[in-house]
Amino acid sequence: MTEPLAERLRPKTLDDYIGQKHLVGEGAVLRKMIDAGRISSFILWGPPGVGKTTLAQIIANKLETPFFTLSAVTSGVKDVRDVIERAQKGRFFNEASPILFIDEIHRFSKSQQDSLLGAVEKGIVTLIGATTENPSFEVIRPLLSRCQLYVLKSLEKSDLEELLQRALTKDIYLREKNIELQETGALMRFSGGDARKLLNILELVVETAGSETIVITDSFVEQCLQQNPLAYDKDGEMHYDIISAFIKSIRGSDPDAALYWMARMIEGGEAPEFIARRLVISAAEDIGLANPNALLLANAAFDAVMKIGWPEGRIPLAECAVYLATSPKSNSAYMGINDALGLVKQTGNQPVPLHLRNAPTTLMKDLGYSDGYRYPHDFPGNFTPQQYMPDALQQERLWHAQHSPSEQKLYERMIQCWGKRFEDK
Repeated sequence: MTEPLAERLRPKTLDDYIGQKHLVGEGAVLRKMIDAGRISSFILWGPPGVGKTTLAQIIANKLETPFFTLSAVTSGVKDVRDVIERAQKGRFFNEASPILFIDEIHRFSKSQQDSLLGAVEKGIVTLIGATTENPSFEVIRPLLSRCQLYVLKSLEKSDLEELLQRALTKDIYLREKNIELQETGALMRFSGGDARKLLNILELVVETAGSETIVITDSFVEQCLQQNPLAYDKDGEMHYDIISAFIKSIRGSDPDAALYWMARMIEGGEAPEFIARRLVISAAEDIGLANPNALLLANAAFDAVMKIGWPEGRIPLAECAVYLATSPKSNSAYMGINDALGLVKQTGNQPVPLHLRNAPTTLMKDLGYSDGYRYPHDFPGNFTPQQYMPDALQQERLWHAQHSPSEQKLYERMIQCWGKRFEDK
């Protein structure tokens, strides 16, 4: 059975390894450790198809040390302990520690990760973990503290072009075919910086052509794929990156970028209620009192998309995203509640002033509950000054107006009511 193209082209040495120059280029940190023949445990974090597994295998070959591999998908605690025991028995004095490579280490449970700690700390094995997820969320802190973390990047266009040329000129099957590479745009776009995906697409295109002369164009690639395989994993790192870009585009008042990132989520199959929920949060957090209608529109968009579904639901979502992006911004309420929560944690349970307490019983009245409370509606303008904060916190300020046109009116009313108390220094 013929190996897939991606496996046939898997590099065996660092000189053949494409990309990640910041880690394995001349003079880079990981290259120095490998050349010195001694490495410490580390975790490789990066998107799929950028060479995490390949790099681990190259390191093992270079160091000429035993190489054990486990997949977090299929291995349990017993498998981990068995490998550690084999590594311990097979190691000779002063030899480099065997390498234990764990693919998708983020899928290991806490107990599985705990079972690695002793072996890593004592140097029984050198752990190389590979993950597509943020290790700070998925790897337990004790294990993370015992490992270096190296971040791998999506391959750049020049890296992918180099890989294409290598496939066409060095692969034992492709180099025998008459392949004319006229356009690479679709190959680059659909691969999304993923070397394995690029080679899989190339292999599919060549097999589909089936003729003696194979002309690769963008339209032919699109025809072969029949769909746009966008790199969007609703449970993965890119999910969080794209929603972050979406919210920050709204916050930064860029409706074009907001629509673009929304389109990326829609094309990637994101749940419409997730997008709608984020719009409601954005309306409250980033637009706030500068335009109170934003929260009303976001809620209306949420209701609309729940009622009408796809594909029409994209329209109210887009309307809301543009409205939020183009609205004036204020996070004064968001900052105010955060400051209030911080003050509560710092000062504890401050007593409610007696005049603010209800007095439903005679005893409470005798104790002074509600005594001296002034009912604002009995006064001109429905306002009269009195103390509302606890005694120890009378001088604290939590809400600071941000002077958008809408919020300016609220600020001016507070100055009118409270005078110098609300004057920002």
